[in-house]
Amino acid sequence: MDLQLTNKVIIVSGGAKGIGEGIVKVLAAEGAIPVIVGRNESDNKVVQQAVEAAGGKAFQVAAELSNPAECEKVIEAVKAAFGRIDGLVNNAGVNDGVGLEHGNYERFMASLHKNVVHYYLLAHFALPELKKSKGAIVNITSKTAETGQGNTSAYAAANGGRNALTREWAVELLKYGIRVNAVVVAECWTPAYATWIKTLDNPEEKLHEINSKIPLENRMTTAEELANTTAFLLSPRSSHTTGQLIHVDGGYVHLDRALANA
Repeated sequence: MDLQLTNKVIIVSGGAKGIGEGIVKVLAAEGAIPVIVGRNESDNKVVQQAVEAAGGKAFQVAAELSNPAECEKVIEAVKAAFGRIDGLVNNAGVNDGVGLEHGNYERFMASLHKNVVHYYLLAHFALPELKKSKGAIVNITSKTAETGQGNTSAYAAANGGRNALTREWAVELLKYGIRVNAVVVAECWTPAYATWIKTLDNPEEKLHEINSKIPLENRMTTAEELANTTAFLLSPRSSHTTGQLIHVDGGYVHLDRALANA
């Protein structure tokens, strides 16, 4: 299926690593021009060069998105380079373990800036261009907003905010023909996940336990699988889909756990 994304300029925050990198590469393979946004220019360029080596196009902007001024800088840089914005993928963030019992106000607020405030700001600053293009927004969110996880109040709150903003923006932007959807992630194998699991006692045993609870095929979702759904939601092929929270998770959140070991 041709997703009709050729030469569409699509911003991907957190595009240099993990899920974001997967989204960048799928968009480029579909002929789009993904804009890789990450705090480290060298990391951004590694992904940009990989895309170009594979015959695709990409652009990069280095920015620390927890700084509100940097969010506007990203949008201005893309406008200067291309004169338009056709889509936005809000993806950057980190599960930073700011809990209720051992957290504090400063860490909680800092986490919200790392995980949800820049979603709002990037969309706000990109909106004039998205109105012109009738572009689309996809927010990458996490199961933690629905299932909880423990010791991660700020990240869970941020993802609840991401989900709520998805529905709110879908309503507010109907009049402009701008569609807004979310892709909800449960367990996805990324370099950050690999680093985290090594901090646990018996990491291989823990990994097996996690996989065993994922009903479909007892495995984690891949970044490419998340990216494929994201690309579809950005494309005209999903022209009547808006305000949806789509779980790409092998049934992790909604299917009975008894099925996992069936």
